[in-house]
Amino acid sequence: MADGELLGPLPRRLRAMLYLLTPNESTFERLEDVPAYVHQANPLFLGLVVLEMLLGSLMSEEKLYNVADAVVSVSLGMISRLPLLLTRGLELSAYVYVWENFRLLELPWDSAWTWWLSFLAVDFCYYWFHRFAHEVAILWAAHQVHHSSEYYNFSTALRQPLTQQLTSWIFYVPMALAVPPSAFAVHIQLNLLFQFWLHTEVIRDLGPLEWIFNTPKHHRVHHGTFSGEKEKVVYGLVFPGNSFEIMSSQFHYYLSLWRRSTTYSSLGDKVSTFVNGPSWIPGTPRLGNHDHVPEVTGKEKPHDPSCSLPLQVYVVTHFLLVLCTYHELFENQATLTQLTLLGMTGYVLLTLTSLGFIIDSRPAASILELLRCMVMVVLLRYNHLRPPNSSLTVPTQPRIFQQKSSAGSVITLINISGRMEGAGGAVNLFATPPETHLSSPRNPLELRRKGQLRLLSLSCENTNKGVIFTNL
Repeated sequence: MADGELLGPLPRRLRAMLYLLTPNESTFERLEDVPAYVHQANPLFLGLVVLEMLLGSLMSEEKLYNVADAVVSVSLGMISRLPLLLTRGLELSAYVYVWENFRLLELPWDSAWTWWLSFLAVDFCYYWFHRFAHEVAILWAAHQVHHSSEYYNFSTALRQPLTQQLTSWIFYVPMALAVPPSAFAVHIQLNLLFQFWLHTEVIRDLGPLEWIFNTPKHHRVHHGTFSGEKEKVVYGLVFPGNSFEIMSSQFHYYLSLWRRSTTYSSLGDKVSTFVNGPSWIPGTPRLGNHDHVPEVTGKEKPHDPSCSLPLQVYVVTHFLLVLCTYHELFENQATLTQLTLLGMTGYVLLTLTSLGFIIDSRPAASILELLRCMVMVVLLRYNHLRPPNSSLTVPTQPRIFQQKSSAGSVITLINISGRMEGAGGAVNLFATPPETHLSSPRNPLELRRKGQLRLLSLSCENTNKGVIFTNL
């Protein structure tokens, strides 16, 4: 019986988001073989956001989405993953280091018991990380990004902190004493994906499941006033930042902590500002008290900057364009140099920052947006960005030709795509028969089977450096 057949016809990527993958189909020997489940789910994220918008408009009289808030939520999620273009995540890097140098035993990678133990261990470690993120101010400075939206919908799930991995790895490394990195890499992704569907007001109550699982109903009150849903849940921070600019959203609380610590004279109080609870002040318990917290009346209104319809259309259009660029960067990162990746990462950050300035109606918004548009034109001119209407052109008659390898054997290459303008320059795509063996001593070469042909991409980012072989 095929893997996952008992779970029905649901696509594997959708089942991954519900943690419904079987051990057989999500167990891997090597870390390199673990799929990028989170990246693969990107189209589902956006599709479910659109579906929730439609269902919410039919099922609820209250406004479930705000255009500016949704754009910022997705933007914050995008920049939280941009470092992965340049380096492996800190959670995984620290885990591999501990595993390779300090493991006490090695659980079998292909055992179902290892899979289930990893499932429970990741959930247990995440619980303690999440609890500390709410009870330690310096950790809350990162986690507050996720709680900063005053709406509760699928886009809120994507609102992730850039700095969270700087500390979250500490809670997972004990697993590395026994659990293989490949098992950890699977469950840390599936655990994150499961949390996506918790962020919705469309799913109201799941009956007895509410006693066992983390559900949308339970998670709603966690994001709000943490009282029964007999009253309207008010979402967001106790003292909201009232800004849609991504850098301010990511880092404003660190600055707030620093400023608060400078008002205290004793070193102990200064340090306690960062390691005690977010509401701690001298003379209160470790977690502080709530005497200074504003009373919630249920009449609170989310921050909604005045933004005309044409301006909203402009922001959404350019946001979708940069979202496509972001997706292509992750799809093609193996073919791009570190310098190109760094430059394109900077462009994505510039675009998202500029759009936040526009939403906030900041005085410098027009100047920053003009600069961004100039950068965009330059990137288009030198083929680092693709125009929206560009597409892969496939010749009706493939060209077949032969080339001698370094060993003297003849290799048959079939040009199946012609010329395509991609990020970094011209690209030609070729296919070889599956039995062909190619090698390149100076450049990495990866081949992937697709049907009866193995596809490879020959791309020239810099003609002075020659051809780079990469996987397609």
